[in-house]
Amino acid sequence: MSNASTSPSLSESTALFSAAQQHFHSVIVPLWQGPGWNPELALPFEALDADNAPLAPQRYRAMACARQLYLFSSLIGDARTPLAAERAATLFRSLQRHFHDAEHGGWFYSIDAQGAPLDRRKDLYTHAFIIFACAHYWARVREPLVESVLNAALKVVTERFASDDGLYEAVLAEDWSSLASGPLQNPLMHLAEAFLATLAVRDDAAVRHSLLDLCDALQQRFVEPRHGVMMEKPLGAVDNWFEPGHQFEWFFLLQSSSLLRSSPLHASLEQAFAHAEQVGVDSRSGAVSAMLDIDGGVLDATQRIWAQAEYLRALTLRPDSAARLQRQLQGLQQHFLHAKGWNECLDANGVLSRRDMPSTTPYHLATCYLGLAEYFG
Repeated sequence: MSNASTSPSLSESTALFSAAQQHFHSVIVPLWQGPGWNPELALPFEALDADNAPLAPQRYRAMACARQLYLFSSLIGDARTPLAAERAATLFRSLQRHFHDAEHGGWFYSIDAQGAPLDRRKDLYTHAFIIFACAHYWARVREPLVESVLNAALKVVTERFASDDGLYEAVLAEDWSSLASGPLQNPLMHLAEAFLATLAVRDDAAVRHSLLDLCDALQQRFVEPRHGVMMEKPLGAVDNWFEPGHQFEWFFLLQSSSLLRSSPLHASLEQAFAHAEQVGVDSRSGAVSAMLDIDGGVLDATQRIWAQAEYLRALTLRPDSAARLQRQLQGLQQHFLHAKGWNECLDANGVLSRRDMPSTTPYHLATCYLGLAEYFG
């Protein structure tokens, strides 16, 4: 049952969300069907400038392709994006054509502007998004080839990246040899997200087991016990930090999963949510700071749109959040969304500090708006 009904200003919040959703469908999605699309390589450009022109391409990343595959998969069947199925199919083919390593297996990190492999390393972040995107795409089309790519990505993560302690290496060499990277929080979070997406589309005991083991290992190795916050590097690492946006992102994943909602990690992230909100969110403006040290001191006060979106999405699953949710919707509309697209980053004073619009950001907005649609629905 939605907790939106408890809000004294439900109609205003609903109107704010409707405006944001309309902006998404009429402004943001068309950017990646038009100026953001490179028809020669059948890939999205990495970023657009403030006037919607593509920045001169230096590279194309498999992760960006996968995020856009998720974006257009989520729009299949939506009358506002009639060509979503066609674009998703093209992105799926491009993922295989440009990034798959036929010799060693897995997927390259990036290709150059001409389409040749550039960074040939294998990173967990990329592979997590390939699993995530393929799970969502397969849920929509049920094509055997899509499931076979999903299975191949799951297999390579399990066989190549996994370590004995339930965690996973962040980066490996092209031939899967070790680069001694160790585990990092962000790829592991998106792997958990990818496992959840897989379990949402099929019953998979191996994936369920891997997800539970991963959450147990994260609780032991990454959660700072005083405040329950998820650190970016393993506990004890030099110059460690945490990001409020990631606390909110983790909270949403755990709170929305019946499998994980009673886990020790969920209990930690409930605590972390409150702490991150207290020390990492401006109580008046709702601005979310980028980076804090282990004691809550601000290391980077940059306001990133993805962190704003993750906080907004997480609030849909918090009790008594109607007023804060309305504030965040207002802030998103006033400070981040505009007629040509969005502001990627603002500085500590709310001044635009990054003018480009990356092809990876619509993923965060799409997942945020799906959470909001469920809240208001």
